[in-house]
Amino acid sequence: MRPRPTVLFDLDGTLTDSRPGITACIRHALDRLGHACPDDEALAVYIGPPLRGTLSTLLDTSDPALIETALGHYRRRYDTVGLFENRVYDEIPAMLDALARRGHAMAVATAKTRHAATRIVEHFGLAGHFTAVYGAEPGGRFDAKIDLLAHLIESGVIRAEQAVMVGDRASDIVAAKINGIRSIGALWGYGEPGELAAAGADVLCETPPALLDFLTRD
Repeated sequence: MRPRPTVLFDLDGTLTDSRPGITACIRHALDRLGHACPDDEALAVYIGPPLRGTLSTLLDTSDPALIETALGHYRRRYDTVGLFENRVYDEIPAMLDALARRGHAMAVATAKTRHAATRIVEHFGLAGHFTAVYGAEPGGRFDAKIDLLAHLIESGVIRAEQAVMVGDRASDIVAAKINGIRSIGALWGYGEPGELAAAGADVLCETPPALLDFLTRD
């Protein structure tokens, strides 16, 4: 039997539906700066990519001080309220249970800060499924998932040829491909139509049960 790959899961839009909290916190940050904000539907496209880039785009600025000020407003609301304005997708716990029974090692790999991601998986009872939670560090280190995955490989945490990245945005797929990791597009998440296919996902799965079926084929 082939070794089971280590499965790296994105968090927002892959394990949890975090749209209410993220969009509310982006709106809060822009409001505090007196800046106009798109509606929630338009904001949904920004869920997943690194937050500094999102705020730079929405504020139409490259000023690091302004971006960090906005980020501070965002995180103050997010760390107390926003991260709990969230829910685990209905079929995720059963999928994770089944993967664990089949011997898959699993970890979270997210552009969200590692501290926030850890609080989320613990709050929603998912922590026991994962060997670790990996994410961005203070100061912007590993904001880009490309850099995070490269670090996991370079530090010996994973072997590229024995891992698979599951995510709902093009950034997940591109980061995996650049690092020589297979990728699975989670179509139930926030990706735009055709986004994951265009990014070059090796496999596309419509639902968590479909992902389970693919990963547990002998």
